[in-house]
Amino acid sequence: MKDVIIIGAGPCGLSAAIECQRQGLSSLIIEKNFIVHSIYLYPTNMQFFSTAELLEIGDVPFTSPNDKPYRHEALVYYRRAAEQHGVEIAAYEEALSIETLEDGTFVVHTSNMRGEQHSHKAGHVVIATGYFDQPNMIGIPGEELPKVTHYFGEAHPYTGMKVTVIGGSNSAVDAALELMRVGASVDMVYRGNSISDNIKSWVRPIFEGMVQKGKIRLHLQSRVTEIKPDSVLITSHNGETNVIDNDFVLALTGFKPSRALLSSAGAAMNDDLDKPVYDPVTMESTVPGIYVAGVIASGRNANEVFIETGRGHGKLIVDHILSKSR
Repeated sequence: MKDVIIIGAGPCGLSAAIECQRQGLSSLIIEKNFIVHSIYLYPTNMQFFSTAELLEIGDVPFTSPNDKPYRHEALVYYRRAAEQHGVEIAAYEEALSIETLEDGTFVVHTSNMRGEQHSHKAGHVVIATGYFDQPNMIGIPGEELPKVTHYFGEAHPYTGMKVTVIGGSNSAVDAALELMRVGASVDMVYRGNSISDNIKSWVRPIFEGMVQKGKIRLHLQSRVTEIKPDSVLITSHNGETNVIDNDFVLALTGFKPSRALLSSAGAAMNDDLDKPVYDPVTMESTVPGIYVAGVIASGRNANEVFIETGRGHGKLIVDHILSKSR
């Protein structure tokens, strides 16, 4: 039996495992994909908002020649941090449910990539799952078509294609610029009256310049209301509709964390924000011994918790676990 089972091998889960190790608690991370899977799903050329220092875990230096590191640098860094600390990870093993035993310990029931069922017992459980598995669906006709995706990796496959980008955040702006650079015809549709105020400061003027030059067609206060095999229907705030030719749709409308494991364990949720109820001082949920770390602690707005804040949750959790045994 482990002292702590951590579900999710993202930066916040890794940080919690390292903190367990530092303070003498045995731990195991259960990860249904692979280490920092959510970062792997970021666009290939994505640059972080944060400095390298703010992304560090376990006192492992994150060195980068850039002011703000890129996705590929982060993948290398987190692999190195996990290896340096000898973090134990059960990769490609999905946590299905959490069972509370009479003595207050837990059994995490899992299934691996071969379909084999396993059970792992622990004194405490930390849920540090990310949010890239559940995109925010728009709920419009045609969203299920194969030409529609909620993920953007890189622009090359869309060379010379007519692409509609839905959204007005950093991910949408970055995608539109990359698509333009490979010769795609880009329409960007956003319901707001301007793109997000949080667009990276060094990217905004470039994007606005491309819009002014007509290289990216920006449809503000508008929504895509239907997707067809060869076109999309755009409806403006005043009800006017416009049909444009289209080959691919990138619906970059964000993601939401899954609460299934918390619910299976009986943890209470805040109905208003679909947010787990927890003690912000200890990160403990309403089920004693079950904790949340990272973005799972946020509400529907997954941007409430970032790596630089979530990486500190592990210490709060481990401090609380040890305080109960004193």
